[in-house]
Amino acid sequence: MSGFFGVVSKNDCVMDLFFGVDYHSHLGTRRGGMAVYGKDGFQRSIHNIENSPFRTKFEKDVDEFSGNIGIGCISDSEPQPLLVNSHLGSFAITTVGRINNLEELKQQCFDRGTSHFLEMSGGSINPTELVAALINQKDSIVEGIKYVQESVKGSMSILIMTKYGIYCARDEFGRTPVIIGKKDDAHCVTFESSAFLNLGYHHVCDLGPGEIVYLTHDYINRKQAPNDKMKICSFLWVYYGYPTSTYEDINVEVMRYHCGELLAKRDNVKADSVAGVPDSGTAHAVGYANESGIPFTRPFIKYTPTWPRSFMPQSQGQRNLIAKMKLIPVQELIKGKSLLLIDDSIVRGTQLRETTEFLYDSGAKEVHVRPACPPLLYGCKYLNFSRSSSELDLIARRVIKDLEGDNVSDEVLSQYSDPDSPKYQEMLDEICRRLNFTSLRYHRLDDMIESIGLERCQLCTYCWDGKE
Repeated sequence: MSGFFGVVSKNDCVMDLFFGVDYHSHLGTRRGGMAVYGKDGFQRSIHNIENSPFRTKFEKDVDEFSGNIGIGCISDSEPQPLLVNSHLGSFAITTVGRINNLEELKQQCFDRGTSHFLEMSGGSINPTELVAALINQKDSIVEGIKYVQESVKGSMSILIMTKYGIYCARDEFGRTPVIIGKKDDAHCVTFESSAFLNLGYHHVCDLGPGEIVYLTHDYINRKQAPNDKMKICSFLWVYYGYPTSTYEDINVEVMRYHCGELLAKRDNVKADSVAGVPDSGTAHAVGYANESGIPFTRPFIKYTPTWPRSFMPQSQGQRNLIAKMKLIPVQELIKGKSLLLIDDSIVRGTQLRETTEFLYDSGAKEVHVRPACPPLLYGCKYLNFSRSSSELDLIARRVIKDLEGDNVSDEVLSQYSDPDSPKYQEMLDEICRRLNFTSLRYHRLDDMIESIGLERCQLCTYCWDGKE
């Protein structure tokens, strides 16, 4: 994933930009970047943040930068923001999204006169550079953004900083948030609403799907009205959104409490305590404990000072090792106990199996697992929040393949996504056996949607049911 933040201020905005971008650090650990415009023109800095946090890498830049307009990002993939000089003038650009037809659009650019793209490591091109090239095929920035929204298969939200303001565009179906904040002398734009709270901004609006606005320090100018159809990613609330953030007027932490409550209402397991896999499983577990009356405990504690998030390293082996090393047991809360464990999801299953073994090795009598979302049956094709290269990386799909053979139709998969079908129960039983859980019960999709509180037609649920 990636996240971005932008500021247009009457005064110097560098510190607001620095902290606003830093508040997106949970969304990626590979690249961070900031660009500002002021009396010295454009200034830009990008750093590798894989082994050091954003704050540490950019402290020197903060002292050297000055300007009243700025944009920045945290990215788990490409370096950005980029500085561009074209017939549309000079601008900086940063993006959040995924381009599934990148090769097709790259060739289209070549056919229309683009001479080259800079290659990143591994021979790929920077998607943000491709977006800039598409924008530059049109006669204005707004027309260029519209062209990107029409052309990209996947999703693409964009911030473009000129010498006078910032263009903000939410992806066509609103799969990721773009949120506007305001204080007396400035506007900001952000992925995470909580990023501006301590900076003195208050919420103005969430951009609608496909909406384009132009920000200055004192006004918001709508350039394109929002679309009627929204498909915002449900995983914002279940997993990767920050707990203090609110999207579409629904807070992440509160949603997770509701999620745990509904999990508990359908359950009758007898356990000594409820625990969440830190950090994203914790709030779900609190909601479960509040509803069920089973005490909430923390039988293991996440050691955060030196270990990055476990899904970030390139190697699956490294991710598994880090996931294990981060969790330190409290054996007094584990030995001889029947534990109910809630995680945000089960993707590959490797880490949760090792966590379960870790609890057994620490003396747990039983480990009942309750994921806060349904079984993942499809790899996400709209956002870059997973490193899975194949749907067979998903444990549910591997089990289905073993049960059904190589050729599994969407019709068959729909039976496995139905929590009331025999095939669904057969899949659960096999996952439970392979991962060595005492029992397994996933959150139902209808209950998860109720936990969020939006209409089903407004939510993207593709990774669970394959419906676009």
